[in-house]
Amino acid sequence: MEKNEQMLQKGSFLQLVINLCVPAIVIMLVMVIYNMADTYFIGKTGDPCKIAAVSLCGPVFSILSGLGTLLGSGGCTVISLALGKKEYQKIKACTSLCCYGSLAIGLLFSVAVLVNLAGISNAIGANADTMEYTCTYLRILALGGPIILFGNVFNNLIRADGSARESMISNGLGTIVNIILDPVLILGAGMGVAGAAAATVAGNMVSFLYLIWYVMKKQKAFSLDFRDLSLEKEVVIPIVTLGIPLACSTILMSFSHMFMNHILAGYGSVAVAASGVAGKVSMVITMLAMGLCMGMQPAISYNCGAGEFGKMYRIVRNLGIMTVIIGSLLTAGCLIGKSYLVAMFIEHEEVARLGERMVAAFMLMGPFYGLYQLCTTFLQSTGKASYATVVALLGKGIIYLPVLFGLNALFGLNGVIYTAPLTDMLSLLVGAGLCFIWNRKLAGNSIIAESSEASQIQ
Repeated sequence: MEKNEQMLQKGSFLQLVINLCVPAIVIMLVMVIYNMADTYFIGKTGDPCKIAAVSLCGPVFSILSGLGTLLGSGGCTVISLALGKKEYQKIKACTSLCCYGSLAIGLLFSVAVLVNLAGISNAIGANADTMEYTCTYLRILALGGPIILFGNVFNNLIRADGSARESMISNGLGTIVNIILDPVLILGAGMGVAGAAAATVAGNMVSFLYLIWYVMKKQKAFSLDFRDLSLEKEVVIPIVTLGIPLACSTILMSFSHMFMNHILAGYGSVAVAASGVAGKVSMVITMLAMGLCMGMQPAISYNCGAGEFGKMYRIVRNLGIMTVIIGSLLTAGCLIGKSYLVAMFIEHEEVARLGERMVAAFMLMGPFYGLYQLCTTFLQSTGKASYATVVALLGKGIIYLPVLFGLNALFGLNGVIYTAPLTDMLSLLVGAGLCFIWNRKLAGNSIIAESSEASQIQ
């Protein structure tokens, strides 16, 4: 813990990138592979309906992830800020609350899905062709709800003191198990969609077991002891308020995808499958941007909590430049190789042709998506939960849904295809404005702090 604190406090930007961002990027790339694995091996069956079913279930999985983000992202920020203020008992209370809260919420999620499989499948866009596959995938996914949620939460929490490597190991172990089991269960055992879901749950179980071991044996500042559980407002409210931005963003994105899938279903299963494949390709950029920003979040929060505003600003500035450079390179690579990338997932000619069009459209804002993600991270990391919530919701519903329905009404499928880049552009403009407003207040606090220190020295 002390070594990581020294790194957060005194480490150069390059050191922070190596120790925080690189592991977080690896985690996100691992998650990309994790998400791609099911689609890749299901695609080898040559059945667009099965790919469509797995794509339709994505929003439900995202809702579960969003619930985990509420505790994980909020808890990570609270712990980082508490580290900067040396409030170690608060860290134990926070981690204990997140432990038992994640298991309880995960159990409720499982029950809710299992008792209403058909209704949820209809709600996310399943039709006669995909209903059976969708219900099968959801049923198995729901059984793993508590362990999936716990893993999501603690993979975030253990990054709070800079332990990004351990989070990377946890995600990596789960992904390796998933990738190994996918071909065995989907193709070898002939389980199809059920095999994909079972491999996903098994991978999450491995991550769960590693995290339990790490927290109990290696992370002495954390606590899984029920006696440390606190429901006092000083513990609960900061976690919830600071976790709401990304949680609401993820959950609202899930509902937005449900609406989009309903619209795409009207154009046939080929359109749903093509969108699912294109989404996996574009995920490379979005997840990497999230990795960069989430990786640096503990450093931003720590220095904000410690009153080191100058260093905090340098981190944010350099991170913004980095996201644009990396985003531009990845966008160029995806556009050049889009036909090969789409062909990796399915050999269905019609799906591949439409998928390539969608990839080209999704990539239009690729170089600048990281800046939008940075807006949310900056506001959340510095404690401005209300602004962060608004920014996070812009691209996931507040702007996205009106643009989706409007473009669909005006231009049909072509309009749906270009909904994402237009939404990202508008969201970035609004998010940058809110960051500018909040930054003026932070800058004022920085000047006051520096004047106070100068007067004390005199």
